[in-house]
Amino acid sequence: MKSEVLFERPGHKWVIIGRDPERRDEIIDTNEFAIITDDGTLLPDPGGIEIFPKVLSELARYVSPEEVKVLFASHQDPDIVSSLPMWLDLCPDAKTYVSWLWCSFISHFATGRDANIIGIPDEGQTISIGRAAKVQAVPAHYCHSSGNFSLYDPEARILFSGDIGAALLPSADAGLFVEDFSSHVEVMRSFHQRWMPSSAALRAWTQRVRALEPQMIAPQHGSLFKGDDVWRLLDWLDRLEVGRVPGR
Repeated sequence: MKSEVLFERPGHKWVIIGRDPERRDEIIDTNEFAIITDDGTLLPDPGGIEIFPKVLSELARYVSPEEVKVLFASHQDPDIVSSLPMWLDLCPDAKTYVSWLWCSFISHFATGRDANIIGIPDEGQTISIGRAAKVQAVPAHYCHSSGNFSLYDPEARILFSGDIGAALLPSADAGLFVEDFSSHVEVMRSFHQRWMPSSAALRAWTQRVRALEPQMIAPQHGSLFKGDDVWRLLDWLDRLEVGRVPGR
C-alpha cells in the first residue's frame, strides 16, 4: 500500500493510505485515511480485517499506532470497520463513533472487549480528536446506509464522504485525484444507482455539503475530488436518479 500526505499544517495532518495492488480480486479496494494531530490520531472507516496489517504498517511511518484515540465508522459495513477488534487490541482506550443505529451491530466486531462505542445522534455532532482538533459528523442518512455520516475537518477543509462519490476503479494505478471528471462519471454511475436508494437523501446531503464549502471530498473507494471537481461531483449527484438496478 502507498501513502501520501493530503494536508499538513503544524500539529495537523491528513494522510491517505491505499490502494492495495496486491489485494485478492474478491476484496473490494478501499482508501484508508488518518487525521494526525499533536495529541491524537483519528481513523475514519479504519477498514476490514483483510487489510489491517498493511494499514498498520503504513500508519507507523507517520505516527505510533498507539496514538490512535478515535475511530469513526460512517456506517456498519465490514469493509468499513471489521478491523475494529485489532485496533482495540492496540488502542483499548480509543473511542469509536458510529450512528446510534449501528452501535449494537458493530459491537459484534468487538466481542469480548470493553469497546467504547459512542452513538452519533441523527443530527450529527462535533468529535474531538485531542485537546484542540475537532471534526464534524455530517448527516448522510440513506446514502447508502439508513444510519450514515460523513466526516468534515474544518481546518483542512476535507470532507470524508464514505461511499458517496465512490468509484470502482478498473486499475489500482488510477490517479489519486480525479483527472477527467467526464470519464470518471462512468465508473461511479452504476455504483451510485444501485447502492444509493434515495435521490432525495442524496440531495439533502449535497445541500449540507455545499454549505460547508469543502476544498476536497475524499470517498472510501476510488479517486478523490478537489477544486472544481468538488462542485462537479455535487452537481452530478443532484441530477442523478438512484435506487434502481443499472440498465433497467
